[in-house]
Amino acid sequence: MSTASVWPLGAGAAFELAAELGFDGVEVMVWADAVSQDVAALRRWSRRTGVPVLSIHSPSLLITQRVWSPDPEVRLRRSVEAAVELGARTVVVHPPFRWQRRYGDAFPGLVRELEDESGIEVAVENMFKVRPPGGSRNARVSAFRPSIDPTEVGFRHYTLDLSHTAAARMDALALADRMGAGLGHVHLADGTGVPKDEHLVPGRGNQPCAELLEKLVSGDFAGQVVLEINTRHAPNAARRARDLAEALLFARLHLGQ
Repeated sequence: MSTASVWPLGAGAAFELAAELGFDGVEVMVWADAVSQDVAALRRWSRRTGVPVLSIHSPSLLITQRVWSPDPEVRLRRSVEAAVELGARTVVVHPPFRWQRRYGDAFPGLVRELEDESGIEVAVENMFKVRPPGGSRNARVSAFRPSIDPTEVGFRHYTLDLSHTAAARMDALALADRMGAGLGHVHLADGTGVPKDEHLVPGRGNQPCAELLEKLVSGDFAGQVVLEINTRHAPNAARRARDLAEALLFARLHLGQ
């Protein structure tokens, strides 16, 4: 379970819910929450709840551009260091923004370097275009360089996000095929195709969530499936827990567990 799945609650609440509901581990979304930025605090929460940290989501969002450092390379390096210290296998990172020219030029080589030095899988995530302010209903622009599809560059490891494929109106199964053996990480969620990041409970949108999980099981997938859903509109703690439990049951069912 991604710790982002309990926002606006913090990472500590995510560890507690993950333990209560029976998740195998958590992915830490590093953002404004102080605990998410503190390796020692994360280690304490992991030990207290018995829930391991399986992956780290590097602070790549617009709202996290100054977390740890204003330099995106420093943020990515610190994410890999955190993964090593916490025993996590994977760091998830977004492609560079279009205005991050120096970082964008160095990004493919930086990812390779960090993987070679650390043994951590740096899994680059697919993104989506958004409707520009004042644009028509069908207008879409990309904020990412060179595009929203990381397979156009080519990396050793990828994260496939199903909420992002919905927002991009991209064929998720075809993208999985393009990622091939590099597909090592999945953000399981759903979406309806509107140009925004919905992160619905799987099964509540139009994405092939079940088909993708079953495709992974029938193949050689040995990576991680992380539930990254949006529960911020849950009216109470019980509803948040029910949504997370439903998403977990969906995942286990279609992964044959």
